[in-house]
Amino acid sequence: MNIFQALFPTLKKFSGSTLRHFLLLSGSGLCLLASQGAMAAGLLTPNDGSQPLELAEQHVSVVVENGYAITEIEQLFRNTHTRDRSALYSFPVPDGAAVGEFTFWFDGKPVHAEVLEKEAARQLHKSQQAADGESALVEQDEYRTFEMEVAPVRAGQHVRVRLVYVQQVAVDHSMGRYVYPLQDGEVDETKKIFWSRNEQVTEAFSFNLRLRSAYPVDAVRVTRGQATINQLDSGEWELNIASKSGSGAHLGSTLSDAQIAQTLALDAEPVASPEGGLIPATALPISGPAQSSAHTLHHDIVVYWRLAENLPGAIDLVTYKEPGTSSGTFMLTVTPGIDLAPITEGRDWLFVLDTSGSMTSKFGALIDGVQRGLNALQSKDRFKIILFSDRATSLSRDMLPVAPGTIAQTLKQLDSLKAGGSTNLFDGLKSAVKSLEKDRTSAVVLVTDGVANVGETKLTGFLKLMEKVDVRLFTAVMGNNANRPLLDGLTRHSEGFAVNVSNDDDVIGLMMQIVGKVTHEAMHNIDITIDGVRTRDLTPDRFSRVYQGEQLIIMGKYQGDGPARLTLNAEISGQETQYSSDLLFPDVDTKNPELERLWAFAGIQELQYQQDIVGETDDTRQGITDMALAYGLVTPYTSLIAVPDKVFENAGIKRVNASRVERERLARTQRSNQPIQQTRQDTQVPAFSANRAQTGSGGGSVGFWILGFLLLLFGVRVGLEIHDRRRDG
Repeated sequence: MNIFQALFPTLKKFSGSTLRHFLLLSGSGLCLLASQGAMAAGLLTPNDGSQPLELAEQHVSVVVENGYAITEIEQLFRNTHTRDRSALYSFPVPDGAAVGEFTFWFDGKPVHAEVLEKEAARQLHKSQQAADGESALVEQDEYRTFEMEVAPVRAGQHVRVRLVYVQQVAVDHSMGRYVYPLQDGEVDETKKIFWSRNEQVTEAFSFNLRLRSAYPVDAVRVTRGQATINQLDSGEWELNIASKSGSGAHLGSTLSDAQIAQTLALDAEPVASPEGGLIPATALPISGPAQSSAHTLHHDIVVYWRLAENLPGAIDLVTYKEPGTSSGTFMLTVTPGIDLAPITEGRDWLFVLDTSGSMTSKFGALIDGVQRGLNALQSKDRFKIILFSDRATSLSRDMLPVAPGTIAQTLKQLDSLKAGGSTNLFDGLKSAVKSLEKDRTSAVVLVTDGVANVGETKLTGFLKLMEKVDVRLFTAVMGNNANRPLLDGLTRHSEGFAVNVSNDDDVIGLMMQIVGKVTHEAMHNIDITIDGVRTRDLTPDRFSRVYQGEQLIIMGKYQGDGPARLTLNAEISGQETQYSSDLLFPDVDTKNPELERLWAFAGIQELQYQQDIVGETDDTRQGITDMALAYGLVTPYTSLIAVPDKVFENAGIKRVNASRVERERLARTQRSNQPIQQTRQDTQVPAFSANRAQTGSGGGSVGFWILGFLLLLFGVRVGLEIHDRRRDG
């Protein structure tokens, strides 16, 4: 998570070595505005509202290496209708993923799409439709999903499409995590009723993930799917989920009482998986026997890997520089090895609960989670329950002591409530801010699955509210369609951090990573300099605060080549501390061309953040457009268009993105046939004397106070499991 306040110096800056207030913000599946497609694994829906095209095959290939992941999705659709159709292909992508490659097969020949300004792409698409020619147009649906319109899909024929996106993959507390999103937010009831939903692959499904880590990996696991996991080397693993028609891949799961109890056993030892590899006891179980002959795709696939114990802190550098060029691209990853002092004083707990209508099916599980959480608090703690839908209300005027009588009375009040109404997120957060006391460390747990649609809805209004208090936002963004600009903006302004949580995550295992961040002091006032080689256009260009277990990842450009010196200055427990490492920037390095898209995408995100704060300007719009056109990325102002090669030629469109795609694909093939790239720079003189943080390190077992939050989220998770079990019969 990138934490900084470089763009707007007028924003309030916080100080102090101890976090006085904690805000854990859980936004689940924030509401989709009207768009034309159903959300699922990616499906083609005829524009006339008839049944979706048959999804015959879906094959997903993922490679995680050198600090980033490349996801390639190839799908085969059939038009079983008796006439040609125009159809919409809708697909979610993870937060922070850069979409720049889309391939469409024309007459059996793959054609890579080109990136054009949005209006130019639409005009070319319309001209092809008017001429009864074939084309495919890919556009971004605000921050939520991407959509492709295919026109036409011939009667009785099939279409093949391939989507590729690239994203940074950070390691937190020595745990890596990858999410393949298949699930929508499930909060737009009108859209769910109107649009047909196709969650089944009729013939063949496969998901293959190859992990190539420069550091040894102890274990790999998946939360769903019948997976085969094989270790190829100390840092190289393969995971496979595959089935053909009749074998019945069902990406769901069943949860028995015994398994729930095992999941809650936070200190249990890992157990052997019948599918291969190790499954820690905190993992949600892998699915049981197949339930149908089709391949059901309504759950995310979440893969975790755990690095070996006692690894040192490290400085890693990955570069890309073409022969004969003066400028290269780099990604610098700093994994601190720092022991941070624990925070030991008592806390106030404010549970801010969404009771709007979209919570109806989850409200029972939410109340159960609150009960578990309250019962797990320490006797010296205090708590308060705040509810919000159209407006916010509190179940008590003051903070209540943690005692059996007050907890029982609170739960009785909650049991009498029913979900309903809109989502006034601002009023709920405002009530929590008013309840904070300066002399008490507070944890505010906000649980919601709705978008802010009543009262204040703009980020600037939320930022003004947060400027009134010294508070950190620790954001768990749940669901694939969450309002990330709002939640990320709040997080960055408060110098907190964010983690995106799938509904199919091992929520407890993931939230254990938060433990060190809310129980220990942070490293702050960070300054990084690189001498010896000129660097520019760094993103982010400043880190304000880094929490235990967190990595610092910086993208940038460099001029020239040769040795350089990295210096990191930070304040820890009020003491100025310095770390340093030698770096080597090569004159030529063609192994990682994807770094250019990652760097450009990071720059685009910064410009979009400016727009969230001060609104769209001609400068930010043009900046985003220019960057997207230069590096082949889909944005709100640019689109991907695929037409036959002859049409590109007649329109005078240069095949710039096609060349980039081929260059990246060649590099991926070459890397796969070579040993894993060693990227550590400080092997001779380590930058850090201490080992990197691990889950459970720096404080022993999970404390009761954080266990309350884990059980709260787990209660919601179990409720969703029960709901899915009932739906699937």
